[in-house]
Amino acid sequence: MSTLSTVEEIKNKKTSVKPRRVSKERFLREYTNREDGYKYEWNDGVIEKYAGMNQEQSKFYYLLLGLFLNTAAAKIGGMLIAETDMGTSTEQIRRPDIAYYTKEQLPMMWSGQNQVAPWVIEVISTNDYANKINKKLDEYFLAGVQVVWHIYPESQQVHVFTSPEQVSICRGNAVCSAAPALGDLEVSAEELFV
Repeated sequence: MSTLSTVEEIKNKKTSVKPRRVSKERFLREYTNREDGYKYEWNDGVIEKYAGMNQEQSKFYYLLLGLFLNTAAAKIGGMLIAETDMGTSTEQIRRPDIAYYTKEQLPMMWSGQNQVAPWVIEVISTNDYANKINKKLDEYFLAGVQVVWHIYPESQQVHVFTSPEQVSICRGNAVCSAAPALGDLEVSAEELFV
C-alpha cells in the first residue's frame, strides 16, 4: 500500500474525487429520516453530510425556545423547530439547526408543501467551512428568509444578518434581535452563552 507524502499529492487526491450525484427524490427517500447522528442536505444533486447539533449545542435551542414562547407569534401558534428540512430552491434542501415557522406555514408544511422559515439559526461549529456557511447564507436570503443568526459558541458571539450585506455582531451585553421576522424576540449575547 502506498502513502501520499507531499501536500501537493494530498491536494490532488482530494480534488480528483467527484461527489456522487443523486436525485432529489432519492435524497428525500433515503436521507431525510436517517438517524445516524448526522444531518444531510441536498445541494444540486450532491449530498452534504454535517454533524447535527450535539448535546452542548442543544442549549441554544432550549434557551431560544424559552424566549420564543413569550412572543406574540408563539401565542398564536407559530413554532420554533430544530433540524427540519427546508427547500431553499429547486436545487437545494437545507436543514437549519433551528428555524421559526409561522402559524400559517405549519399546516402547509404538514401537508407536504415546502415552506421557507422567516428566521433561521445556525450554530457554527469548529468543523464548519466559511465558504459553505456564506453560500448557505446567500441561499437563505434568496429563498425569502428575513433574518439569519450565526451563533459562534467558541468566540461567544452571534452574527445577526438581515441581508447578506447587513450584519450586526453581538457580544457581551449587545442585544441580538430576530426582527423583522420576530420583532419581540431579543436577547443579549451573554444570556445565550451562560
